Amino acid sequence: MVDSKSTHVCPMCGAANASAAPGQRCQSCGARLTESKRPSRHEEIDRSHHHQEGFSATWCGISLAIVGILTAAVVVGLPMVVPFFDFEGSAGMMLSIPVWFVSGMLVGLISPGRTVLEPVVATFLVAMPTAFLLFSGQTVKMMPAFMYALMSALGVLFSLIGSYVGERIQVGPTTKALD
Repeated sequence: MVDSKSTHVCPMCGAANASAAPGQRCQSCGARLTESKRPSRHEEIDRSHHHQEGFSATWCGISLAIVGILTAAVVVGLPMVVPFFDFEGSAGMMLSIPVWFVSGMLVGLISPGRTVLEPVVATFLVAMPTAFLLFSGQTVKMMPAFMYALMSALGVLFSLIGSYVGERIQVGPTTKALD
């Protein structure tokens, strides 16, 4: 048995090597003993758990419901309750962008694994009718149609950023180490 103080464990293969000078190579695999550690099986599983494996129609539907409800509540419902808030034209689009960011973040927070594309698709599907509604209802705060398309695209981008942020701060049980 070799004393642990006089051995150096290879970061690549895990073989015990006699303590040596910096830059020495492993006697088993030939890797430098100062190289960074290869990811463990636990780290590989944890990393693969957070990659998007495909498009989920279920989470797209959930995202569509969340984005649609929040957008309708703020752009259509709030002015009905408080007449002072009339979000027509550019004001409605400026309000929609943060709503879409928050919607993406909510989906990122509640979804299992990585769900980034679904809120973006849902926001795109909600942004087009919202832009049309706000464009057709503008009376005072006039804006050209292409600006509605650009602001909708900006809202979709903010939804992507929001879903990424939601994934990063997602609260859930931690994976137990397999090692």
